Amino acid sequence: MTAMHNRWYLAIDLGTGGAKVAAVGDDGSILASAFRAIDTALTADGGTEQDTSQWWSGIVDAAREVVLGAAQASACAGVGITGQWGSTVPVDRNGNALGPCLLWSDTRGGTWSKPLIGGVINVAGYGPLKILRWLRKAGGAPSPVGADPTGHNQFLQHQRADVYNAAAAFIEPVDFIGLRLTGRVAATPASMVASWLTDNRRGSDPRYDPSLVKLARRNAATLPELVATGSVLGPLLPAVASQFGLAPDTPVVCGVPDLHTAAIGAGAVADFAGHISISTTAWVSAPVPFKKTDIARQMASVPGLRSGSYLIANNHDTGGAALRWLRDAVIADAGAGADASYDQLTIEAAAVAPGSGGVIFCPWLNGERSPVEDHNLRASFLNVSLATTRAHLVRSVLEGVAFNARWLLEATEKFAGRPLDGLRLLGGGAQSDLWCQIHADVIGRPIHQVADPVNVNVRGAAWFAAMHLGHLTLDEITSRAPTARVFEPSIAGMAATAPLYAEFVRLAKSQRAMYRRLNGATPSVTIGA
Repeated sequence: MTAMHNRWYLAIDLGTGGAKVAAVGDDGSILASAFRAIDTALTADGGTEQDTSQWWSGIVDAAREVVLGAAQASACAGVGITGQWGSTVPVDRNGNALGPCLLWSDTRGGTWSKPLIGGVINVAGYGPLKILRWLRKAGGAPSPVGADPTGHNQFLQHQRADVYNAAAAFIEPVDFIGLRLTGRVAATPASMVASWLTDNRRGSDPRYDPSLVKLARRNAATLPELVATGSVLGPLLPAVASQFGLAPDTPVVCGVPDLHTAAIGAGAVADFAGHISISTTAWVSAPVPFKKTDIARQMASVPGLRSGSYLIANNHDTGGAALRWLRDAVIADAGAGADASYDQLTIEAAAVAPGSGGVIFCPWLNGERSPVEDHNLRASFLNVSLATTRAHLVRSVLEGVAFNARWLLEATEKFAGRPLDGLRLLGGGAQSDLWCQIHADVIGRPIHQVADPVNVNVRGAAWFAAMHLGHLTLDEITSRAPTARVFEPSIAGMAATAPLYAEFVRLAKSQRAMYRRLNGATPSVTIGA
C-alpha cells in the first residue's frame, strides 16, 4: 500500500443484483473489491423476495477477500453502507431476520395500501385530503400499488401474521446490514424516506411524526430507533471484526440509499448537478435546495447530502436489467450463449446505424414508476420486420433505455424548474462507450462518463463515511471524482433517434388500457389520469 493510501474505508453496496464490497482509498481509488451475486425469488402474485442469509454470507465472504487484498487492515478508518431501499426486513428482538426481505418492487400489499391513501375520488390513486397531510410534512406518500414499506407492512400483517406478530422491527436493507455489523437496530431519515413517516421539512429534528405513523397504520413500537443521517452507528462487533479481519473498534456509519452515494461518488454534490444512473434500475437525480413533490410523476425531493439539503428521487423499474434480460432470456436461450457477452452485443449494436432500423424497444419489463406509475406496463419491440436482425434488436434495447432516461430527465427538469448541470452517467451501463454516445444523441446534450462508473456507489459510501467521521468535507469531493470522457451528441444520431423518441413518449399512454386488460388490473375511479 502506497503512502497516499495510508487510510482507507470498507464500503458495502447491497444492490438488487448482488453485494459489492470494496476497500476505497482517501482519493476514491479502489484498492480491492469483490462481488457476490444475489438470487431474487419472483412470485406470480407480484412478490419479489431475497434471502437475507445469502446477503450476509456473501458480504462476509467478499469482505474477507477485500481486506486480504487491501494489505494494511489496521489502516481501515471506517465502514460505509449503501444499497437498495424501499424494501423491508422483519427482525426479532435478537436482530434475526424472521423471513425474506420484501423488495422495493413487491406489490402484494397493494390491496391494503389503496384504502390507506385513496378515497371515493382519487387523483393519481390518492385521496386529496390524505395526500395533503403526507406532503406537508414528509414530502411524499406511500405507493398506491403497495411497492414500498407501507405496502410490505400491510402484506405481512394480513398474509403472514406469524412473521408480523413476532417482529420487533421492520427495517431497510442498509439498516439490516448495520445491525449485523454492530448489533444496533437504528435508521435515519435518509434510509427511512420510502416509508414517509418522518418530518422532512427544513430544520426539523429527525423524528417519526405520530400523525403519519397513524395514517400509514404502522405500529410505532416496531419502528427502528431514528438517529440523524450520517450518525456513527457503533464499532464492529468483535465476532464480525474477526470474520472480516479488521480491528473491533472500527467505526460503522449508518447506511444511506444508493441514490445518495451515487451523487457523492459521481461528484454531483452541488445544487442542480445532474446525474443519470443506468444500473439494474435507473434514475435521474440532482441535489436541490427545496422540498417538493410531484405525485403525478412519482417524484420528490428527499433528505439530502447535508443538513437542510434535498435530493431528487425517482426511479425506472428497469434500466441495465433490460440488456441483461435480452442476453439471458432471449439470446442465450436461443443457443447463442457463446457469443452473447455484453462486449459482443455492444460490438454488434455499434455496427447498426443510429435508429435501429426503425425498431423501438419499450423497456418496461417490470412496469414503470416515474414519470408515470403503472405496474401493468410491459416491454415490447415495435416495428420489427423481416429485415430486422439481432444487432437491430440489441441496439434498440440500448436506445430504448436512453429514451426512457430522456423521458424522465424532461420530467425531472420540470420538477427542478431549470436544466440540470453537467449530466454525469454512472452505473454498469456507463461502462459502454456506445451506450454513453447513445444517451448523448437521444438527449441531445453532452454526457459526462464518470471515471470507473461501476464503482461509483462504493466510492460514494466510503466518502460518505469519511465525511461523517470528520476526514473529508462535501465540498472537497468534486475534485476527487474525475470524468473519464465527455460524449458530444452527433448530428446523425440526433436526427435518427428524434422521430423514434417522439413515438416512444406516446406509447405508454396509448398502450395503458391494453396492458391493464392483459395484466388483470381493476381500474379505480380517478380524476386527471
